[in-house]
Amino acid sequence: MSHTIPTRSGVGLAQSPTRWGQTQYPYRAGDLIVRARECERSGCIPEAMDAYDSAVAAAETSGEKTVLAEALRRLAVLHHHRNDATRARALCERSRDVAMEAQHLLLAAEALNVLAGFEFEAGKISTARDTFHQALELGGDVLELRARVEQNLGVLANTQGDVVAALAHYQRSLDACRTLGDEKGCAIAYHNLGMLSADRELWDDADRYYAQSIAIAESIGDVHLRGLCLLNNAEVHLARQRYDTARRGAEAALGIFDQLGARLDKADAYKVIGVVFRETGRYALAESRLRAASDHAVSTGSVLSEAESSRELARLFQAMGRNQEALTLLNSAHRLFGRLDARRDLVDVDAKRANLEDTFLAIVRDWGQSIESADSYTFGHCERVAQYAIEVARALGLDETEQTAVRLGAYLHDLGKVRVPHEILNKAGPLTADEFATMQMHPVWGLELLATVEFPWDLKPIIRWHHEKYDGSGYPDRLRGDEIPLAAQIICIVDVFDALTTTRSYRGALAFEEALRRMRESRGWWRPDVYNAFMQTVALGEQPAA
Repeated sequence: MSHTIPTRSGVGLAQSPTRWGQTQYPYRAGDLIVRARECERSGCIPEAMDAYDSAVAAAETSGEKTVLAEALRRLAVLHHHRNDATRARALCERSRDVAMEAQHLLLAAEALNVLAGFEFEAGKISTARDTFHQALELGGDVLELRARVEQNLGVLANTQGDVVAALAHYQRSLDACRTLGDEKGCAIAYHNLGMLSADRELWDDADRYYAQSIAIAESIGDVHLRGLCLLNNAEVHLARQRYDTARRGAEAALGIFDQLGARLDKADAYKVIGVVFRETGRYALAESRLRAASDHAVSTGSVLSEAESSRELARLFQAMGRNQEALTLLNSAHRLFGRLDARRDLVDVDAKRANLEDTFLAIVRDWGQSIESADSYTFGHCERVAQYAIEVARALGLDETEQTAVRLGAYLHDLGKVRVPHEILNKAGPLTADEFATMQMHPVWGLELLATVEFPWDLKPIIRWHHEKYDGSGYPDRLRGDEIPLAAQIICIVDVFDALTTTRSYRGALAFEEALRRMRESRGWWRPDVYNAFMQTVALGEQPAA
């Protein structure tokens, strides 16, 4: 079984308390900010945004720049949660400018901290790091700010896979929050330590940290943080195969995110619920929830969430035997992860792409084996052809991408045989001319079956031309010489070798040396370099089991 693991890198955008030191807000503006904060904590986001807007207007009228800077920054964060990135950035930049005009360095630093968070979530890692350090330079003498920036630097380090640095940042933030008695800061630190523990598969530690964070979030009434803890802890339960607990946690989180209008968080919650249903065999429910996850991800513009939803839905279709649909979704996910790479998003793209390619291989292997299962004589043929083909490909110096194409092409090269009548496939004697003509159609039929499926690798030439011969005697298109793609020639030679050395319905397996003798006699079927690479690798091995 495959399980998802926590994908969030932590809770960023750690914010300030409502008041700063001895700064006092005018009654009306200050009262509006207090009201907005209460609405925000209780999950009444539209009411909170209205109150912040009113606080901005009141502070502009009264000329209180500190109040204005504070209200602008908090309003920016809510717009950010609502996926209004342009409005969020404009508000936060104005907050910074207003604070600098008022020479309130701490509020300017707070705005920089939030702006750095925006850069971070946009994938601009270097800019985010520089902006976080600018925030420390302006307001780092204040322990409250240092605690929050350390938290965010920990998230950044964790995203980049620097576990040691992330742990150090989180611990410094937690120590500072404890000294200050900052409960929310402690809750965020515990949450992020939980995520770090989950990434390291320290499940008991992750459960403990999440429990500590949830307890604080409930005591201070922070609904959103509680939802994040429930969701990410649900992914830990999922990894530990505690399916009922994982589902309950994710559904509780979904209810919170629905109340808050947090669509991206809803996408992640639907994904976890969908995976739970998939892993417990409830496929219809799984498909419904995973499609909901994908729809919410698309609506928020989250490429990462959309890619992961497509990958999980593909795994569902694999389990259901819907291989063509699974491969279509995997190709979509592969393209999306490619966009992440180009945008330098906050993911380990190489690791995710490798995981995705493993899923491609698993689905293609399953499909190949399902084709063979109807014929006891050829069962295992595609697996052996793939193993032989990789040896030849390596001897020819093909790179990893080309080797992947060869491997996947080996598993799918006989896909079209599903359309060949059973009595022809399993005929004990020689085929008639008409029967052989039907058999020769299987490369064409294989390509037709994949007409709607695109791959990140060039597999279709392998499927159509793996029976073409270098001397022009092959089929279906009678290609000759270098007209035949190299990968198709590799599959051709190892396909012939496996056919000769295994028992078939029409004859027994040939001895290893006899098979090689026949291949030497037919060496004109293959490119010289392919034939030589085969003889230097596969032909030197021991005789395979019949």
